[in-house]
Amino acid sequence: MSETLTTRQVQRLRHEIKRRELTVRRVERLTPHFQRITLGGDSLADFISASFDDHAKLIFDAPEGTEPPKRDYTPRSYDNAVCELVLEFALHGEGPAADWALLAQPGHTLVVAGPRGSMVVPTDYDWHLLIGDESALPAVSRRLEELPSGCRAIVMLQLADAADRRVFNSAAEVELHWPDSPASLLDAVRALGLPAGEGYVWGAGEAAEMSALRQVLVGEIGHDPRAMRVAAYWKRGAIAHHGDITG
Repeated sequence: MSETLTTRQVQRLRHEIKRRELTVRRVERLTPHFQRITLGGDSLADFISASFDDHAKLIFDAPEGTEPPKRDYTPRSYDNAVCELVLEFALHGEGPAADWALLAQPGHTLVVAGPRGSMVVPTDYDWHLLIGDESALPAVSRRLEELPSGCRAIVMLQLADAADRRVFNSAAEVELHWPDSPASLLDAVRALGLPAGEGYVWGAGEAAEMSALRQVLVGEIGHDPRAMRVAAYWKRGAIAHHGDITG
């Protein structure tokens, strides 16, 4: 069982929600099923995203008289000086976000709102465990880039297609695992246990799979839930599902 001291504090911040109409500047295919899109616009001069798992609301065009579809996406990176925001889109399946990203070209526009808040996790934990599926890749990539030298990060990512595996940039010491199924992901977490010292666990993915993960972490391994966030970034059979897994 992990003994978590909870001496570090997660900081929760609120931000003013601002809608920005942005223009596509660059489109890049990262892997077979991931598209990176760089958006630009002067309104990004005051854009803020203080945490690696923030979510901005993307608002897509819709026929007149109908509600525009909205989806939550992680700000992969941003640069206020050049007024750019980078997003990464998984191209699995159909939906307004994947459809838009697949066809996006420089000059196309997209409305982005938020983020409305941030959960800032200190980087000076003894270790960081990052777990997820394809939907977690942008947040994990950003977090690894944020972690300084001397940090230890353990990453477990389960992807539908091994061709979407990527190389991460990080100054931290990174131990990377690619389990090949949701069941093998849980088995890998069980086999890992948890390292000594005070650590933070972050996980994101499909709702049922993340619920099972939380049960392993808290119910079986005994990690302190105060030093953990597990979130459902999507739910099989549901549209635009997002929320924390708390039990």
